[in-house]
Amino acid sequence: MFKDLGLSDVPQAFKSKQIVAALFVMPLIEKYLSLLRTAVPPNGKKRPSLIPIEGAGAIANFAGAYESYELPKGTLWGAPPVPDDDLTTLRVPFYLVANKKLNDDDVADLTRAIMDARRELIGEFPLLAQIGAPSTDKDAFIPIHPGAAAYYGDTQQSFFDKYSNQLYYGPMALGALMSGLLAAWMFLGLGGGVGSGNPLDTLHALGRRVRAAQSEDDLSAVEEELDDILKSEIAKKASGDESAVDPGTLSLMAHRLEYLIHYRRSTLASVRQ
Repeated sequence: MFKDLGLSDVPQAFKSKQIVAALFVMPLIEKYLSLLRTAVPPNGKKRPSLIPIEGAGAIANFAGAYESYELPKGTLWGAPPVPDDDLTTLRVPFYLVANKKLNDDDVADLTRAIMDARRELIGEFPLLAQIGAPSTDKDAFIPIHPGAAAYYGDTQQSFFDKYSNQLYYGPMALGALMSGLLAAWMFLGLGGGVGSGNPLDTLHALGRRVRAAQSEDDLSAVEEELDDILKSEIAKKASGDESAVDPGTLSLMAHRLEYLIHYRRSTLASVRQ
């Protein structure tokens, strides 16, 4: 038969033989051990004995809320030690549970904060010494959150570890894309009119003149203007003039015009024949 008793009623219950054994569930720190010693005081030189729970492992396997635990020798009294050897019993763990939908990094940061606070406060609050890592087994009673597992397994990635590829390649890809768009924009003549003074606008206008050329003289005139523009822009670049056209864009436009001139010459030559 089992009977619930308040801690203060335990000594009298033993004395009147209402009970022959008592089951206590408490943290193993001096504050609570002192209360236990008061509840089960020695009878002369005879001290109470602790009863092992030999089937603790089987009970823990069946009821996941419990864990098998080896109570250290001399936990209750030291001389003579009680228990006189490590004693198999059960313990009831408490869990700090996080919603599985929480961000892994947030849970890892929370876990780190708790463990750091534990180290700093353990001297003032000895109970914190019993805080530890939960089971990482897949079949644990309460599965560990991936964020906490990353912290305990020392596999948590920093921001730069996680996004290093994006941070490295992103600006490169964006720069290449913007350069391509700029070249296309200027080549198609979307950047402004011919009279804007922009060399790229002038080069674009030369393309129209090549397609409309009716003689070799027309094409030669375009080539001379192209040479003048290229010389001017190269000189600007050499002097550090920030208004100089990007060399890559300038080269692209020049090659395009040279191709158009060559194609127009071939077309005019075939017409004359």
